[in-house]
Amino acid sequence: MSGMETERKFLVKKGDAFKRAAFSSSHIQQGYIPADGATVRVRVRDDKAYLTIKEHSRDGGLSRYEFEKEISQDEAEHLMRLCKGGRIDKRRYLVKSEDGTHTFEVDEFYGDNEGLVMAEVELKDEAEAFKKPDFIGQEVTGDRRFYNSSLLRYPFILWKNTLPEEYR
Repeated sequence: MSGMETERKFLVKKGDAFKRAAFSSSHIQQGYIPADGATVRVRVRDDKAYLTIKEHSRDGGLSRYEFEKEISQDEAEHLMRLCKGGRIDKRRYLVKSEDGTHTFEVDEFYGDNEGLVMAEVELKDEAEAFKKPDFIGQEVTGDRRFYNSSLLRYPFILWKNTLPEEYR
């Protein structure tokens, strides 16, 4: 897959409403290979692996070019050795919007990012309307603290008390 990606990111309120609403979940581990001008990610999602390259956003985090290719588990294992700063460990839940037109990806983080739960929705363009499930709260699109690559350098455990209680 390659092309422009438009997504919005939100914090998820405390509780397990998102788990009850999910139609699927998967375990994800990912790391980042240092690169200038782009984010290079190696991801293992259950029994599949991917190499993803994302251009840095120029519009406040709403959209950017993304290239993604499925790779073998063996290739992922070797590429993970090039990753710096550790790995992101999380479980992703897929939740349909009430009207069924959008799928929200809800990530529950582990390790030093334990307690952080975020949701993303991919859109056709920045103006596309969508309906959020009730458990989705404050928008954090473009806030670099919430980028997975940033969570390795500055994990949630260090700054979670800066968020309202309903999000930690």
